[in-house]
Amino acid sequence: MRRRVRLLPVVAVLTAPLVLSACSGGGLDVTVRGDFGKLPDVEFPEGAPGESLAVETLKEGDGAAARKGDLVVADYVGYRWSESERKLLASSYPKGRPGAFPTGQLVPGLTKALEGARPGSRVVARIPPNEGFGEKGDPKHQVGKDDTLVYVLDVRAVYSRTAGPRGEKQAPLSDPGLPKVGDAAAGQAPAVAMPKGAAPRKLQVRALVRGDGPAVRKGQLLALQYAGYFWRDGKVFNSSWSEGHPAAVTIGTGQVMKGWDQGLVGQRVGSRLLLVVPPSLGYGEKGLAQFGIKGSDTLVFVVDLLGAH
Repeated sequence: MRRRVRLLPVVAVLTAPLVLSACSGGGLDVTVRGDFGKLPDVEFPEGAPGESLAVETLKEGDGAAARKGDLVVADYVGYRWSESERKLLASSYPKGRPGAFPTGQLVPGLTKALEGARPGSRVVARIPPNEGFGEKGDPKHQVGKDDTLVYVLDVRAVYSRTAGPRGEKQAPLSDPGLPKVGDAAAGQAPAVAMPKGAAPRKLQVRALVRGDGPAVRKGQLLALQYAGYFWRDGKVFNSSWSEGHPAAVTIGTGQVMKGWDQGLVGQRVGSRLLLVVPPSLGYGEKGLAQFGIKGSDTLVFVVDLLGAH
């Protein structure tokens, strides 16, 4: 899987538009109108933005509140705001595909804005430069050192660092040619014992827990926990558990290795899966030096499918 750091559905139908009126002092100074889950109308006042971080929850959700280290999945729109300009930077609404926000891995102001947010919440944040990209700005995203960020986020789901599979545990694997996966405490990677002998030449996918959710579809954003192991010695080379938060990938579109695209599409949310990926469906002849992966390495993954959006 290519390393990317940079989502269960929430249905909320509102009978009237949400409005945050223009305010002063420590307020947001912007007006936001629209229904949860739909592209909001955001109006900016004249002049420069306030200099402090300001966060407002326009609609309260329910469920577990996000904590630092959790993965938040949300529809969003983001702007940059200076005294002379208000410019749209990005929006997930047109394509209907949410974004993934690993709290603790974001700019400080965005992590603070999302802490405490619950599924079904609409959160608006004004993030000054010192809580954003700082003096260097972010040229890649056209954010200058003096630009304030404004985000509107409709939270679809929150996945905690201890989230795991939900479903029916399957009988232990009887195939002597496949790895044995042990149990593990919540929030920890399971131990995997490799068999003796040559690795399988074809992709192997086995359900260790058969999930009780919907089947994963091509093009969805997946929230998941995973660990990757070398067949040759059983050592872990990468793990969301060790990174301290669930990961998110778009599946079936070539953004991750072929073994994941082929092995995860069609599986049910809530599952824990064992994948054995031959080199041809992994990183190929070049391998991936960053993680010590050789061109000849067969890779073993344990993957928990937490959500699909």
